[in-house]
Amino acid sequence: MALPASSRTVRWLLWLAGSVSLALGLIGVVLPGLPTTPFILLTAACYAKASPRLHGWLVNHRFLGPMVRDWEAHRSLTRRNKTVAQVSMVVMVGLSAWGLRDRPVVLAIVLIAALIGVLVVARIPTRDR
Repeated sequence: MALPASSRTVRWLLWLAGSVSLALGLIGVVLPGLPTTPFILLTAACYAKASPRLHGWLVNHRFLGPMVRDWEAHRSLTRRNKTVAQVSMVVMVGLSAWGLRDRPVVLAIVLIAALIGVLVVARIPTRDR
């Protein structure tokens, strides 16, 4: 029977993925069109498996912690959060589409990616406040 990948290697890869995701999420705070929340939630998932210490830091972080704690407690979004996420995506993609109107292949890729994003958010369970 083959041995599974060493847990040290897996933890290192999860730490790396979580750290890259954290960087993208932080860039998304200041860069319109790059989402923050999905990257931070991915960071939390990776850090939970890679390092309880880093996961604890993220959960207790002053600004990032509330969204992670809310997701881990409920695994759902409020109607307001879903609406804000979807409207933000549509507005940003609309602006991008306007700028890409002369590049139909790139425009199609952006529109397909946006549709996937909107559908993913729509599939997340909705809860009352």
